[in-house]
Amino acid sequence: MDYKTARNFLIDQGTALITQKNPDAFLLLLKQGKPPIPGQMTSLLLALKLIQDTLVEQTTIDRTLGGAIYLLVIESYRLFEDGKRAGVDWPPLLKEDLRRLSDTGAEIFFGH
Repeated sequence: MDYKTARNFLIDQGTALITQKNPDAFLLLLKQGKPPIPGQMTSLLLALKLIQDTLVEQTTIDRTLGGAIYLLVIESYRLFEDGKRAGVDWPPLLKEDLRRLSDTGAEIFFGH
């Protein structure tokens, strides 16, 4: 995966609740109380890691990408919690995966 592919993937996944273009997008699946498609979380984490590595020396991030990463981190956790309250039986490792997603997002923004 290259930077452009990772960027486009994260924007597609992160803005899915707004655009409604991709019915298999991570956030739309969570909103429906469905787990991620096998490999989807791995792809998200790999794309975030690639973006993190690429931007390590940068002091800015473009607004579209930054917004998508923000939405992925915030909305995924919110949707997870909403589903949990509604009785969704999430996969056992999803909460930990969401924590990794959040940690990597924070590292992109704050450089830690």
